[in-house]
Formats: sequence, C-alpha cells, structure tokens
Amino acid sequence: MIDQKPNKKDSAWQRLRAFVREALSDSETDVTKGPVGRALGLLALPMMLEMSMEAVFAIVDIAFVSRLGTNAIAVVGLTEALVTVLYALAIGLGMGVTAMISRRIGAGDPIAAANVTGQAIWIGVALSIIIGILGVTFASDLLYMMGASDAVVEQGKGFTAILLGGNASILFLFLLTAAFRGAADAPVALRALMLANGLNIILDPCLIFGLGPFPEMGVTGAAVATTIGRSVGCLYLFYCLFDGRGRLKLGLHNLAISSVLIRRLIAISIGGIGQFLIATSSWIIMMRVVALYGSAPIAAYTIALRLLEFVFLPAWGLGNAAATLVGQNLGAGHADRAEKFVWRAARYNVAFMTFMGAIVVILAPEIVGLFTSEAEILRYGVNCLRIMGLGYPMYAVGMIVVQALNGAGDTKTPSLLNFISFWIVQIPLAYWLATSVEMGPNGVFVALVLSESLLTVLAVLVFRRGHWRNIDV
Repeated sequence: MIDQKPNKKDSAWQRLRAFVREALSDSETDVTKGPVGRALGLLALPMMLEMSMEAVFAIVDIAFVSRLGTNAIAVVGLTEALVTVLYALAIGLGMGVTAMISRRIGAGDPIAAANVTGQAIWIGVALSIIIGILGVTFASDLLYMMGASDAVVEQGKGFTAILLGGNASILFLFLLTAAFRGAADAPVALRALMLANGLNIILDPCLIFGLGPFPEMGVTGAAVATTIGRSVGCLYLFYCLFDGRGRLKLGLHNLAISSVLIRRLIAISIGGIGQFLIATSSWIIMMRVVALYGSAPIAAYTIALRLLEFVFLPAWGLGNAAATLVGQNLGAGHADRAEKFVWRAARYNVAFMTFMGAIVVILAPEIVGLFTSEAEILRYGVNCLRIMGLGYPMYAVGMIVVQALNGAGDTKTPSLLNFISFWIVQIPLAYWLATSVEMGPNGVFVALVLSESLLTVLAVLVFRRGHWRNIDV
C-alpha cells in the first residue's frame, strides 16, 4: 500500500488531492481500524462514482432515444420496468455476495471470500441462460403485457429481446462489482463501469442513427450498445479477479462447486432478491397505472426516473459503502464501530440529497426540457421531478439504513418492510389517488414519496433494535 497520509504542512487542496488519489487507487486500507470518517470517505468516494456510472448508462440511452419520438421513449420505459426484475435478481444476489465476502475479508480470510465469489459465478451462469431464452422468445408478449400499443411493440421488440437476451452482461456486472465492493476493492468496480460507459457513449449514436459504417438500428441500437459496453466491463472484472493483485484473488480451484456455500449464499440473497422483487414489481404496477393515461405520461415518467437516478445512484453508492463497512467491521468483531459508520453515512447522505433535491425542484422545467420539447411530456415530467424531490431527505436516511441491514446479512427484514411500504401502502394508494381522487399520474408520484418515507421510518426503528449485530453469514 502506498502511504498517502497527509502532511500537516500541506495545503487543504493538497490534502484533498492526496485523499482522492488514495480513495481511487488499489490500496489495501484496513477499514476496521482508524478514524471512522476517513475510512467511510475512502470507500464511499469510489462507490458513489461507480453508481454514478450506472446513472450515466440510463441517461445516455434516453438522451439519444428521445430523438426518435414518444413511442421510442415508451419502449425504453416499459422494457426498463421489465428489466428491473432482472436487476432485482442481480442486486439481491449482490447483497448476499457483499455480505459474505465483506464478513470474510474483515475476519482476515480472503480464500473463503474467493470461494464465495466462485459460487456466485455459477449462479449467474444458470440464471442468465434461463432469462436469456425466455426474454428472446417472449419479447413481444412481455411488451403487450405491460400495456404497450401495437406501434410500440413493433418498434421496441428488438430492443427488449436484445436487452433480455444479453442479460448475462447485467447479471455479472452487478455480481462481480458486488464482490469487489465487499472486499473494499471499489476502484476496480469503478474502472469497469467507466470502461462500459465509455463504449456505450461511443456506440449509442453510431448504432441508433447509423453513423459512418454502422447500421441504423433505431431504438434497438441502444440495447446493442449497452450490451456490448456492459460485456466488456464484465470481461475486465474477470481479468482482475484472476490477475491476483487485489484483495480478491480467484483461481480455478475457487470455482469448484460447493453446495454448502451455494445454499448459504442463496439463503442470504433470497431476502435481498425478495426486497427488490417487491419494490420492482410495485414499480411495474405503478408504470401500468401511469400507462392508463397514454404514452406521454409513460415517456415523462421514464425521463424523470432516469434523471432521478443521477441523484439516487450516487447516494446508493454511499449506502453500498455503509454495507461493506458494516460487514467488515462485524467480521472483525467491531459492532459498535459498524453502527457509527451507519449514522455518519446517513448524515452525509441527507446533506447531499437535500441539496440535490432543492436543485431538482427549482430547475425541473429546465432539466426535463433538455430531453423533450413536447408540452405534455414536459408537464408530466416536471410534476414528477418536483413531487419526488420533496422526499429526498427521507430517502437519504432510508437507503443508508436499509443497506446497512443488508450488509450485516439481515436481508429478510428489509423485504418485510418493502412488502408493507410498497404492496400494502404504495400500490393501493397510487391507484386511489390517480383514479378516485382524480389526480392522474401525479397521484402515482405522490404515492411514491409517501411510501418511501414510510419505509425510512420503519427501517430506522428496526435498526435501532440491534438484531442485525447477531446475524450469522
């Protein structure tokens, strides 16, 4: 490890630069020791940047696709709602991977951590084959199920088939970055996302509009570009795993199938998968309610949510840092230190998201106007951004505390909280506000804010009880 400790004689700017260099380098800082704020910052910076790269994927696609018209935007929105089920599987499994690897790294057992990674790879292979076959075969049917018109299905079936058919690139990008995050090798995950994004940004306009020697593929080109970019990012992560220079070193012997580890990983991940399936299935139903009012609200909702990801995903990155820090410190036997990380991260997140929420509320028309000039889409998009922006401080605390529970291996409790907040409260409330109260799509946006706020309150109450300290992973 390169010694990056600041010198008292250095200026504040020099100390900041040294800190950023250390955070983004492949150092092996022990986050179970030293000042809490410094350890959190070293891990949070690359993880927040990593999740920002995920947001760039969403924004780049919608920025180019929006030039193809309302139906093309609706294709992306409806397919994204479907793909969130895949994200639920990938993120849920990633939670189990992060929890198990961080606990083993914290306990000083990198070989056990590598064995967990090997089992995660086999699970990813099995899932990607099944989802790929179903996605390609039933692409059109899935779009019709989401309420798409004939025109939308005709334009978007290729986009949906390629994105679901190439789902391995999504699954492995999430699984492997989760493994590196659990080992506190966050800069590796960041570089993979930067590489994937760079290719996506270059290929998107080329394949959508047929620039130079590339074919003009329309909205389907966006799926091809994204799949290629993510696949190259996955290849880089596999290279780093077998290269053997970081905390997480994988050899062929670590790929030997262990039914015991697979069962344990699945048992921990089921809660994570469950909480995201509950959340994403709720989101699909919310999109279905919005679809009652036509393609314009769907397009507006899609644009607004992609824009919100610019704030949510970096903030989620801070939550990922909290999850890793909780796991490693529990592995090292420092439960009180783990809790300090959570509340420190929550304070940072509230400050960040409150500031960003104010910007979103004030500049909503200008922000949405960057992506569309159609009056109806602009009106719904602005309403969505402003309504959801009011809930940012509450989301900030909730995402940190929920991720901390996941990092401790307690993935079942957040699943229950999601069930209460989203299925019991959000869905009925959204439909009632949209139809009976006649708020239309705005009722869906209000229900999102209220249910997410309820989730935060419940998560904090559960976390304070302290059961997460005794979870065995």
